Amino acid sequence: MIIHTMPGTKAFKSIIINMKTKLILILLLIVSNYINCQPSGEIKILIRGDDIGSSHTANVACIESYKNGIMRSVELMVPGPWFPEAVRLLNENPGLDVGVHLVITSEWNDIKWRPLTCCPSLVDQDGYFFPMIWPRSDFPKGTSLKEAQWKIEEIEKEFRAQIEMAKRYVPHVSHVNCHMGCESCAPEIAKLVNKLAEEYKLKTKPFKESYKYLPLWKKEDTTAETRIASTVKTIKAVKPGNYIFVDHPGLDTPEMRAIWHTGYENVATDRDAVTKVFTSDEVKKAINEKGIILVSYKESTE
Repeated sequence: MIIHTMPGTKAFKSIIINMKTKLILILLLIVSNYINCQPSGEIKILIRGDDIGSSHTANVACIESYKNGIMRSVELMVPGPWFPEAVRLLNENPGLDVGVHLVITSEWNDIKWRPLTCCPSLVDQDGYFFPMIWPRSDFPKGTSLKEAQWKIEEIEKEFRAQIEMAKRYVPHVSHVNCHMGCESCAPEIAKLVNKLAEEYKLKTKPFKESYKYLPLWKKEDTTAETRIASTVKTIKAVKPGNYIFVDHPGLDTPEMRAIWHTGYENVATDRDAVTKVFTSDEVKKAINEKGIILVSYKESTE
């Protein structure tokens, strides 16, 4: 029996060898690019402050935390009663990165806000947003969004109104996120937020590279002094990488002392301590000595 050699076998082997060589080169290039994209000793921290627009005190504290502190991004509550003042302050400080903080709750006992649109499934009998996203044992039944028969089309209408109003008055808004984590209420809401972010060309997370949450202080650190000490310690120990920290700047003023809800009565002192950390000379010194780069949402996603 005669076995015939297939024509072009040598050429075929040559092609296979060339393909393997090219594949190895491509893999080496990918690995090289991956290594080059790593921070290689660089530390970036995104300090974000929430709830500008919710009160005069929050507005003042947020601007102070930016101008004389380490905060680089702030989240704007469009239905908040102090939205007009927040707009003025944000336009006077265009370097402060702004996000639309989508609101469908009104959590405080003695101050409330309503939606911009007609959305009966999102409000209580008085027309205010429900206080909470999830039911709480220390709140009456029926006071959370989760317990309501909400309609996704009404949430979309309200979110669109808030985004469009924010963009109209603060054109440099760069991103969008949810007040009190309202996107966690249901997958449909999270999907909606992502859809609207893409449509309005807004970022949702600072994740061009991986940004990990970095707790600057511990839960038991309740005073400004202990939080500053913990923050300095955290900064000195932080390893190369990209990090984000989120909290709510405030001041211990009569206005903020009147803002509270069941289970969270020390709002003024708690948020005053946040501002003191954000503006601390000790914290700023530790950041400078460590060579940390403070970034915003906009900078982290460009």
